[in-house]
Amino acid sequence: MAAALAVGLTTPLAARADEQFFPLQSYRVGPYAAGGTGFFGGFIDYLNLINIRDGGVNGVKLTWAEGETQYEVERGVEVYERLKSRPGIAAWNPLSVGIAYAMIDRITKDQVPLITINHGRTDSTDGRVFPYVFPLLLNPYSETSGIVNYLASREGGQDRLKGKKIVVLYHGSPYGKETIAIYKLLADKYGFELEQIEVPHPGNEQQSQWLSIRKTKPDYVVLRGWGVMNPVALKTAQKVGFPADHIIGNVWSNSEEDVIPAGDAAKGYIAITTQASGAEYPVLQEVIKTVYGANKGNLEDTKRIGSVYHNLGIVNGILNVEAIRIAQAKFGKRTLTGDEVRWGFEHLALDTARVEALGAKGLFHSINVTWDNHEGDGRVTFQQWDGTKWKVVSDWIAPDWAFLRPIIEKSSAAYAKEHGIKIRSSGNESVSQ
Repeated sequence: MAAALAVGLTTPLAARADEQFFPLQSYRVGPYAAGGTGFFGGFIDYLNLINIRDGGVNGVKLTWAEGETQYEVERGVEVYERLKSRPGIAAWNPLSVGIAYAMIDRITKDQVPLITINHGRTDSTDGRVFPYVFPLLLNPYSETSGIVNYLASREGGQDRLKGKKIVVLYHGSPYGKETIAIYKLLADKYGFELEQIEVPHPGNEQQSQWLSIRKTKPDYVVLRGWGVMNPVALKTAQKVGFPADHIIGNVWSNSEEDVIPAGDAAKGYIAITTQASGAEYPVLQEVIKTVYGANKGNLEDTKRIGSVYHNLGIVNGILNVEAIRIAQAKFGKRTLTGDEVRWGFEHLALDTARVEALGAKGLFHSINVTWDNHEGDGRVTFQQWDGTKWKVVSDWIAPDWAFLRPIIEKSSAAYAKEHGIKIRSSGNESVSQ
């Protein structure tokens, strides 16, 4: 089955001039299938909504094809090489740090956007150096800053973090290791004691790590997990007596699939998120009525509609479609080139009024991408699992950009020097046709 999916596509290879194409490096089998099926299911549901309800974006139909990656870099690159010649590619959305890293040089050469929503290379936030990479909503460093700011709010202020003990339990992958340096910098800035502990992939054995945590007796544990690592962490924490409400999950440890398998051990657990869960939002109601009502829904289990991963896919769909819409306003209501879509992403400004008009008020906050800031505002909120559902327990929190931006620019400048890249001085460069 995996082998068949690895080479299989879900749509024919032919593309018409009035179509905008999304190649999807999805993963529906393997240890991270829950994230893949939810995210790509939501993404496809939104594309279907636009096609069925609106006839596409100003008459341009949205098409897609999937290639199974099983979350493996080599498979992701193979899918890229196989699909990159398709006409009318809008953007790549791999939802994989490893695959994204492997694609940066390729998509830059091919001049097609790479969207790494909630993940990816931190310094790709700097659009001066990475014109085709967009870590939308948050990057690993802004996420880390948001988590630390949330912990400070729980303690009564940033000065109260001094002397606190924080353990970061991270997935043993490029994604998991991405925040090691920034946690050290924030520990130095605020004076909290820090220990960072790796959990080898896939994370189904953590006894020794949690015995170490029990010995350390930290005030908080930050769970930077993925897949099976997350419910195992919660169950093992319960075994060693560490309270769930002092475990703060990162953005890839915040789904129903992370907590439901943990049972009672997950009750009280808190996690960061860029989008709320639930199906009560107008855009989700439209998806249920229009897409699933026409038997074109992508989720096999309709109970997952409105779940964290599904809603992230919906939001990702909104951001991709709105970038196309914005680019069409400049270049014409037609199939766009990848470079023209890149321009659309660099002008992706959705304030709270526009978010509400899209039926997503409360689902996510806003986004304001610019030519030199490819992330947006980085606003996050925190949710707590009550045993049956997620409940938002904080306001929208912004990261400390004054602290983060110089770090990001130092890293991106080093990348530019190493790769012989000229740093852009404005966003007024011409768009290739």
